[in-house]
Parts: sequence; C-alpha cells; structure tokens
Amino acid sequence: MRVLVIEDETRLAQTIRRGLELEGFVVQLAHTGTDGLWHATEDSFDVILLDIMLPGLSGYEVLRRLRERDVLTPVLMLTAKDGDYEQADALDLGADDYLTKPFSFVVLIARVRALLRRRAPQRPALLKVGDLELDPARRSVRRGARAITLTPREFGLLEFLMRHREIALTKPEILRNVWDAHYDGPENVVEVYVGYLRKKIDTPFGRTSIETLRGVGYRLVEDAGSGDRQVDDESGSAPG
Repeated sequence: MRVLVIEDETRLAQTIRRGLELEGFVVQLAHTGTDGLWHATEDSFDVILLDIMLPGLSGYEVLRRLRERDVLTPVLMLTAKDGDYEQADALDLGADDYLTKPFSFVVLIARVRALLRRRAPQRPALLKVGDLELDPARRSVRRGARAITLTPREFGLLEFLMRHREIALTKPEILRNVWDAHYDGPENVVEVYVGYLRKKIDTPFGRTSIETLRGVGYRLVEDAGSGDRQVDDESGSAPG
C-alpha cells in the first residue's frame, strides 16, 4: 500500500513516515503544497495524508485541484486547527476524513486503515493465487491450511506480486512500489527478497509460484512447477 504524506513540519513528516513503514506501507513525502500536488497527480497512491497549512499551496487548494482533476484517492486532512468550520471546509472540498494535531499514531493508523476498507469494493478482500492466500486487512498469509509469517517488506512484495498476478514486473517497478520512488540502492535487493519469499511460500510446499523472467524481472503464477524456472522474455517459454 502506498501513502503520500504532504506535511511541511519535517520532524513530524519523518515520524509519520517511519511509523507507516513499520506497518508495511510505502511512503512518499512532500513538504510543500506544490510538490504534493505534483506527486498526487503524477503517481498513484492508496491514501493521501494532507496538512492544511502548507507553503506554496494550502492543503485546501491542493485538495480542490485534486478533485477537479478527478483524482479520487482517499484524503485524510491533518491540521493544528480544531474547529467545526475548518473540518466542514475540508469535507466540503472532498476530504474523506479529518485529524487534529497532536494526534495519537494509533488513531492515525486506524483512520488510514478505515479509509482503505472504505475503498475495499475496488479491491478483493482476499488475494488468492491457487492455494496461496493473502489478507491485506489482517496482514496474514496462508498456503492451504498453513499460516506463513512474513516481514513487512516481504509482505509488501508478495502483495504487489499478487495484485499483478500473471504480469511481468521489472525490478524498477517493484522497487518503486514496494520500496519507494527515491530508493537509490542496488536493484539486486529485489532478488534477495524474492529469494526470502520463495523460501517461505514455495520451497516448503514444493511449489514455484514466482517465475524469474530473464532480462525482465518476475511474475507470480499459480504454480510454475518445480525448481527455479527462468523464462525467456521474448518467446515467453522456458529455455531448453
């Protein structure tokens, strides 16, 4: 799940980012209204956390322009102002929820998850590929009747692969959606985490559901047979 945090208080923004990442979210930060509007319109997010008092463009103006452009991403407004008129203005402009500073991080996470559940009709409640099942709300994974424990990064990678089942995904695409847009480390971190996933969701069950597409990236399928199957990216068939 990807969250855009538009907040000009740097320390608060970093605190929110660390907390969300510990919960398994991929977070993009923006510190001005102008930058936030650009990210929100040029990229896709599951939720936007939007401060009202921002340099460049106010949160109200960012929200107004987003809704004018038919960007329907759920927006949770953050503000130091605690007043009925401010809340009413935000909701009238198209905000989905409103949180007054200072706030409990537990409450923030609960509000974010509530927005995601509200959006649930656009997404399946459970993601299933064969007998592999992932529950985004409960953050649980099962293969058949057996529960599988994953780290937040492994869970995020598996969720991204399952939401794009049967689709070839490049390493840059995976990094951008499971790590973040500004990750500048080595791409082979994807290989490392794919290896971790295979050891948990495939190897103990005699499965190979994550295909390596030579020269392309990876693809999750129902079951590719035994062994670490590599597929030729041009012919679409396994090399002989």
